[in-house]
Formats: sequence, structure tokens, C-alpha cells
Amino acid sequence: MKRMPKIAVIMDENTSAGGGRYDVSRNYFSALRRAGAFAFGIPYVPDLVDQVVEDFDGFLSVGGRINFPKSWYVEGDQSHYPPSDRLAVDMALMESFLARDKPVLGICNGMQMLGCLNGCRMVSDVHSSWPDALNHDQANFSHDVSVVPGTRMADILGIETFTVNTFHREAIVEVSGAVTVTARAPDGVVEAIEIGSQTFAMGLQWHPEMLDADSHPGARVFDAFVEASSRHLR
Repeated sequence: MKRMPKIAVIMDENTSAGGGRYDVSRNYFSALRRAGAFAFGIPYVPDLVDQVVEDFDGFLSVGGRINFPKSWYVEGDQSHYPPSDRLAVDMALMESFLARDKPVLGICNGMQMLGCLNGCRMVSDVHSSWPDALNHDQANFSHDVSVVPGTRMADILGIETFTVNTFHREAIVEVSGAVTVTARAPDGVVEAIEIGSQTFAMGLQWHPEMLDADSHPGARVFDAFVEASSRHLR
């Protein structure tokens, strides 16, 4: 029987309630299983990093609200979220998977980390920094995104415009030469990125794990992520 790829999923935590427990949506695991992979939650144990990078075929950095380094923000800005032990382990895993050219997918918080590790800069509150921007930090709210033609993301999604959910206060606003913007919201906010030097390294601001995989194009990234991860099977 052919082995299914194993995806390492960094755990999130309940930062809004003191950070005393791991707290991650089951939807990530269900989406990856539907796409043909087994997913495993990774705790904040630095000693695990090397073993995880060796044993797993892909890495998913999930959404969350944690304190990022001040150097990742535009001048005069900084994170307003609480510190978390997640940061060091999440960064080490992402950097190590990228160094091995193993597939990486970043969602929301994970996209911002992927971008900033590759030279981008962000703001802590997109609506305050950009008054004409939509309020992206809302439950039960959606907006369109436009996909940039000619990108890998465009090939995966197979559609130019569609509607996504939105749950983020922070956003990338300065893009480095190492990063390609692959989708934007109507207000210009960066909604998706990819790293051209990697076989598969993509980030999304929306939450594809909450979308219907059978009907919503914004969820197709899981299939592409798992397919890329399967190439690392031994």
C-alpha cells in the first residue's frame, strides 16, 4: 500500500485566555486528510524540530495571534499580541523545511511569517494603517480576491476572482523581491503569496480549511500542497 504523506501542523494556543493550552481547529486536519495526507499536531518543543523536519513531508503553519519580532513591522509599528512559545518553534520549522525545499503552506498568521522570513514587512492593524481598507478582522464577513494571472497559485485555483472569509488584523504591506503576490483584496491588501525559489511555499490570508473543498476554489490549495508533499515520500 502506498504511504500517504505526513504533514506537520504547528499547534496554535489560546493566547486570548492566557495561553495555557494548545488550541487548533480540527478543520485543518480534516482538510489535509480529505486531500490525501495524514496530519500531526506539533507542540512547542524545540528539541523536536530536527526530527520533525526529517520525518515529515510538508509543514503547515496555521492561523493564530502571537507576538512577532518588531523588525518584521514597518517603522514605528509593532505587534500588539501576547508573546508565545510558538514563535521560536514555528520559525525553526518553517526555516528548516524551506532549507530542504520541502513544501510549506502558511495560513493567516503562517502567511505573514512566511513573507517576513523572506524579507517582507507588515502592519499590526491594516484598517488603522490604511483607512480605506476593509475591516478584514470580522467573523461572518467575506470579500472578493483577485488572483494574479501567470502565478502558480493561479494554476492551482483555476479562477480569477472569488469570495473568501477574513479574520486578520495584521497584513503584509511591503513585499520583497523574493516573494510574489498572488492575490489581493479589492482594497489592495495582500491576500496570497508564493516563494518562487521553492518547489512549493505558499501563503493565504483567508482560511481555506473553513471552505467547502468540493465547491470553493479557495480550498484547492490543500490538494496542491499534499500533491507536492507526496513527492518527498521515501
